[in-house]
Amino acid sequence: MSKQTEKIQELIELRQKARLGGGEKAIDKQHAKGKFTARERIAMLLDEGSFEEFDMFKLHKCHNFGMEKKQYLGDGVVTGSGTIGGRLVYVFAQDFTVNAGSLSETLAEKICKVMDMAMKVGAPVIGLNDSGGARIQEGINALAGYAEIFQRNILASGVIPQISGIFGPCAGGAVYSPALTDFTLMMENTSYMFLTGPAVVKSVTGENVDQESLGGASVHSTKSGVCHFTAATEEEAIAMIQQLLSYIPQNNQEETPMVECTDPVDRLEDSLNEVIPDNPNQAYDMYEVVSAIVDNGEFFEVQPQFAQNIITGFARFNGRAVGVIANQPSKLAGVLDCNASRKGARFVRFCDAFNIPLVTLVDVPGFLPGTGQEYNAVILHGAKLLYAYGEATVPKVTVTLRKSYGGSHIVMSCKQLRGDINYAWPSAEIAVMGASGAAAVLYAKEAKTIKEEGGDAAAFIKEKEDEYTKLFANPYQAAKYGYIDDVIEPRNTRFRVIRALEQLATKSLTNPAKKHGNIPL
Repeated sequence: MSKQTEKIQELIELRQKARLGGGEKAIDKQHAKGKFTARERIAMLLDEGSFEEFDMFKLHKCHNFGMEKKQYLGDGVVTGSGTIGGRLVYVFAQDFTVNAGSLSETLAEKICKVMDMAMKVGAPVIGLNDSGGARIQEGINALAGYAEIFQRNILASGVIPQISGIFGPCAGGAVYSPALTDFTLMMENTSYMFLTGPAVVKSVTGENVDQESLGGASVHSTKSGVCHFTAATEEEAIAMIQQLLSYIPQNNQEETPMVECTDPVDRLEDSLNEVIPDNPNQAYDMYEVVSAIVDNGEFFEVQPQFAQNIITGFARFNGRAVGVIANQPSKLAGVLDCNASRKGARFVRFCDAFNIPLVTLVDVPGFLPGTGQEYNAVILHGAKLLYAYGEATVPKVTVTLRKSYGGSHIVMSCKQLRGDINYAWPSAEIAVMGASGAAAVLYAKEAKTIKEEGGDAAAFIKEKEDEYTKLFANPYQAAKYGYIDDVIEPRNTRFRVIRALEQLATKSLTNPAKKHGNIPL
């Protein structure tokens, strides 16, 4: 055997050793938990044969606490590039079979390298997290490694898409990287995120709580809003990441992906002419409207279990990817509250950062009243949504279906927040407030006098309500001033939205030069 052949054989053996991570026993243990390994996840995520690995032979540098005896090729993360649907992406997957995937200085360097490469070439970064946290044996070096990653997350924000998949534990400082990325997906029952674990919570506050109740997927997808998607199986999770990427451009310099559309542009949807109930206080399901107007009824929802009074997600109109934001009358009557406002604002800002047009469907009676909302800063949260729409320079098409009252009318992509094309259905009610509230305020003195004189104050107020309804509970007052560009027949909504988006395809709008705005956080 020649020396060259021997060296090649050595390379092959080293590669085989590196691909085993922490070894067969550790891999079997991972499988026994119903979890895939880092390499198996990457293989599922990327197009077959497309993975180009970086730093397979990199080793950690720690010689404390016997760590020099725990050396594994590649340390605790697998990194590299590949393609998804033929599009370049960069990926890192923490390897729980190696020192529980704990973050070392070396591991951080590997992650930072792929992030730097992604920024250099303008491609998305996908992080698959499954880690026991900082490698305690490395002390401050592990913390410095986290900070290096966070700094890159911050600089990459709004430049390249960043997606985090949580496939196991993610605790302490580790949670900040997913929190800084654009979208976070969690595994149901097998992943968790929290800053301080149950034992610390118990010792500090006396509170008894388990990992799932403290930071499981159910908590972060419904209560905190930290998590955008949940999946029951790892295969489902990988498929969701792939689907999400199909709606998003490679970077902030590119337009949204286009696919061939087989759904007729001028398809009429007669059911929409009947979807609004005669009773203005009766609910209906906004999902019916969304699925009726988008291509092939396909809607990829973001944060479906959180703040369900507002709907956010991706769809296509004539093959063009767009972001859809819609009030949901069947949940809390579609009111805006703290959570709905920040959910909507975050989604609008993501779409604007990556040139994704916005289609807004409005049926909003106002902001949720009460001390709970005011104490939780609904003013600031509502201002976030207002800021997001006002800052956005992407094409914005707004359709008002029914109610659009007061401050909530303003924050839902109104004309004055640079809404490009604003349509309304004939059922639209665009006013400062609803008829009953308006009549009670406007005619309070007269009603009081009538009551004191023994008259029927209730009948008087009802008459004034009807007058107000006739005068303001329609879209024509707003149309009269040009705040609504056109009143459209509901069944034509798909066609009109598509034509608006095509008209706006070459829109060019720039905000004033500044370092950055000071969004109300």
